Amino acid sequence: MKHVTIFGGSGFLGRHLVEHLARAGASVRVATRHPVTTAETPRLARVQQVAVDIVDDGAVEAAIQGADTVINLVGILSQAGRYTFTALHEEGARRVAASAGRLGVRQLVHVSALGASRTAPALADRSKAAGEAAVRAAFPEATIIRPSLVYGPDDHFFNGFAALARRLPALPLIGGGRTRFQPVYVEDVVAGVGAILADPTSPGQTYEFGGPRVYTFKELLEFVCATIGVRPLLVPMPFWVAGVLGGVLQVFPDAPLTRDQVRLLKTDKVVSGSEPTLADVGVEPKALETIVPDYLAVYRRD
Repeated sequence: MKHVTIFGGSGFLGRHLVEHLARAGASVRVATRHPVTTAETPRLARVQQVAVDIVDDGAVEAAIQGADTVINLVGILSQAGRYTFTALHEEGARRVAASAGRLGVRQLVHVSALGASRTAPALADRSKAAGEAAVRAAFPEATIIRPSLVYGPDDHFFNGFAALARRLPALPLIGGGRTRFQPVYVEDVVAGVGAILADPTSPGQTYEFGGPRVYTFKELLEFVCATIGVRPLLVPMPFWVAGVLGGVLQVFPDAPLTRDQVRLLKTDKVVSGSEPTLADVGVEPKALETIVPDYLAVYRRD
């Protein structure tokens, strides 16, 4: 691994992975629609930022040119204009894999998600399953990684709910809060990717990355509230009610909830037990109780 192109490398997981690989000695090209400026992130000597739209054949191929390793992290939770689930999760994934194959890339890693299935309730999960199939068809030796909810100091989940819990009197428990998650620390995911890149047996395999414990959505919200010292009401909300609310809110820019995000909560995000995990690549996942309280301290009410 000398020259790595990472699609979606400016996102939450991507920023951590870029720094990890650059510090390990790789030259990293970050291919993203919105390259960050040097004012937003420290410049690493081995990192190049390039503006690339994954829906553009020529731009994707140019970004891969000269790379021996390609990693695709592109994923969205809501659709906007031409950037649909199908366009990014399926067609974009196929475009990256096909270009990597044509250009003789040695290793392709495609990051999908736990819960991806052709029969899943959510369009996002169905499109990610279609993307996995498209990647396998175009680049049979691709490595696929399915993480659960990824957390860390700059995550959206724990920070987002902490901010809401601090200022709202009540929070909704969509579907009764019974959806199960297996949250995994971002640095553990990054370590797992690094181990996979160094493992000659990883091509063609599918990995599932989860943390050491399974929690319900309700348990995670209770943990957030207890950590920051607030006690909003946790109000059960049936899926159908949340779906109606999401349908209304999704027409607004930066919608806090969409109908498909409600559908995502109908599928548990836990490892199946049928695929290799972090333990199989030598990474012992950390418990969120040892990580999250430190960065949620800024929300705490004493």
